[in-house]
Amino acid sequence: MSYQVLARKWRPKSFDTLIGQEHVVRALTNALEQQRLHHAYLLTGTRGVGKTTIARILAKSLNCETGITAHPCGVCPACIEIDKGRFIDLIEVDAASNTQVDNMRELLENAQYAPTAGRFKVYIIDEVHMLSRNSFNAMLKTLEEPPAHVKFILATTDPQKMPVTVLSRCLQFNLRQMASTSIVEHAQSILTTENIPFELPALQLIAKAAAGSMRDALSLLDQAIAYGSQTVQEKEVRTMLGAIDQSYLFDLLNALIANDGEALMAQAQRMSERSIAFEGALNDLATLLQQIAMAQVVPDSLALDAPERPTLLELASKMSAEKVQLYYQIALLGRRDLGLAPDEFAGFTMALLRMLAFSQTEQIATSTPSGSTPLTSNKAESVRPASASAALRNEGLKSAALTHTVSNEAIAPAPVLVEPAQTIVEEVASPTLPVVADTLPEAAAIEAAPTVESFSGPQFNGNWRQLVDNLKLGLAKTLATHCELENYDENSFHLTVPESQKHLLEASYQDKLSGAINDYFGRKIKLNLKVGGTGNTPAQQIFEEKAAIQSEAVAAIQQDDFVQALIKDFGAQIVPSSIKPINQN
Repeated sequence: MSYQVLARKWRPKSFDTLIGQEHVVRALTNALEQQRLHHAYLLTGTRGVGKTTIARILAKSLNCETGITAHPCGVCPACIEIDKGRFIDLIEVDAASNTQVDNMRELLENAQYAPTAGRFKVYIIDEVHMLSRNSFNAMLKTLEEPPAHVKFILATTDPQKMPVTVLSRCLQFNLRQMASTSIVEHAQSILTTENIPFELPALQLIAKAAAGSMRDALSLLDQAIAYGSQTVQEKEVRTMLGAIDQSYLFDLLNALIANDGEALMAQAQRMSERSIAFEGALNDLATLLQQIAMAQVVPDSLALDAPERPTLLELASKMSAEKVQLYYQIALLGRRDLGLAPDEFAGFTMALLRMLAFSQTEQIATSTPSGSTPLTSNKAESVRPASASAALRNEGLKSAALTHTVSNEAIAPAPVLVEPAQTIVEEVASPTLPVVADTLPEAAAIEAAPTVESFSGPQFNGNWRQLVDNLKLGLAKTLATHCELENYDENSFHLTVPESQKHLLEASYQDKLSGAINDYFGRKIKLNLKVGGTGNTPAQQIFEEKAAIQSEAVAAIQQDDFVQALIKDFGAQIVPSSIKPINQN
């Protein structure tokens, strides 16, 4: 006996063995058990999800000699003949090769005759969207009111191309893509029955490559069995599919975490020497980063038996959520721009170097103390008087009149600018000038004192919108503008966020907002955020202000004499959405 491919050998023979389409099975089973049979069914979905299989099972259920049932016996002549594809009352038509109206008319003329061997004459029309418009028109009447002994089962991958007049005459069932776990479980069952050794990661690779199609998965499984000489091993399947070894990607991420540019480029070079497709590498890297992000948010989403689970959890603990999102975006953009690069290797390495550059920038920013700049400035200020003293000793004494002028400028009540004063000190020599130099730091200290804007407690007037405008927030400004100040004291702010904006309450945004407020006031202030409030947020206020300005602009246009003349004389119409206030950007 010749070999039969797995996709045909393991095609489900009943609804009980059908995988992954429980919603369709439930509807059809209930209809068959209750004898609520429709005359036309439409099955939609991508290739290899079970459209033809369901159609044949339904044909058996309608023609089984035990009666109309959701559980055909499978042993009667009708069931056997349908399984073998030679049942005389089951007519399968490929619409892709029978598109002409004459073919459809011939088919419909034969539908008038009673079935020969079965209870019903079942027409299965595959890829029905390929029929011509005239063919659809020819079948409309028959499809709506067919003879009692006729059942139509239509199947298509593209229902959008079908006329709505046909769609409205059918019960439509949308078949889902197969889940990877379902494909893996089914493949395990088949290989166990066939006594073929396998590795679970190899089946996971096949399920991923199948992209939701069970038929594609079984075809790939056939290929893997042949490639591995009656074994299905991860290494061989990965080679067969041209998939990238996950270890390469793990090494790349570890090099990025360590900011090791040399190791990063060395790994890229090794991938190039093994002729790995860099477009696929960037795609798999993005997939890996998505898994890491899921592991950070929902660790339980990773399968317990997944071989890469420990590595993913380790990487998730070493990388910040922001960095994962950044790397993911860079990987997507790098894949998009790969065709514009001088060559694929250059495009791939530039994507990696971009990740490394942002990582190093983040590290430098994190390692720099927040108060380093003011300390440096103070150090410079402390050195300058010494330089001024040396200049005084070298140049000698100048006239008393000039000394008197400089002294008066030093003690003036107006704000003292340090730089101009020090310049004068360096140019003028006088016995009294060292005293002036000693007083300059006091003037500088007066100028550097916190202004009224750095409120603390009572100095804060409760204007949250003004405070948000003064803060340096970056991406966290979205959260700040959607917060409403409920109450506050010297050590805490109590803020509310509307229900519609609760997704903004991310830990990273809250930390950035808290840090910006602490930096602004120069002390620790606790933020208490919760969902609720009246919705009187800065964002809502800005929206209402813009709406009021827009309304005024529309009213001004409508009341304009010239516009009224155009409406009266020429029948012009005002489009409010096209009016833009001149004071808005």
